[in-house]
Amino acid sequence: MGERLKELREDKGLKQHEIADILGVGRPTIAGYETKGKQADHDKLKILADYFNVSIDYLLGRTDVKNPDNHKIETKSSRNLNLSGLPNEAIEEVEKYIELIKLKYRQDDKHKK
Repeated sequence: MGERLKELREDKGLKQHEIADILGVGRPTIAGYETKGKQADHDKLKILADYFNVSIDYLLGRTDVKNPDNHKIETKSSRNLNLSGLPNEAIEEVEKYIELIKLKYRQDDKHKK
C-alpha cells in the first residue's frame, strides 16, 4: 500500500501532512503507511480510495486497475465494454484502437460524399 499511496499523493502534489489532515491522523502515521509497511484500517482505506478515486484493491496492490468503474466504455449500441481486470497498458491500447476505428470510419464517410 505504501508505494501506491505515495505515488497517488505525489501525483496530486500533496504533502504527507495534507493526507494526514484528510484522514484525521498525524503526519508520522502517513509516513508509516508509505515507508514502514503500516496498514490503514478499513475506514481510512475507504477515505483514501474515495479521495483518490481508486479502488481499495488498487491501494492494496491487488490490481493495477485504479478504478474498474472508469474502465467501462459505452458503445453506440448502448453496450458497455467491461475492461476491469486488464492492466492499464491494455486499457490504453483498447482506447487507442477505438480511436483508430473512429478515424477510419470518419475517413470512409468523407470518401463516400
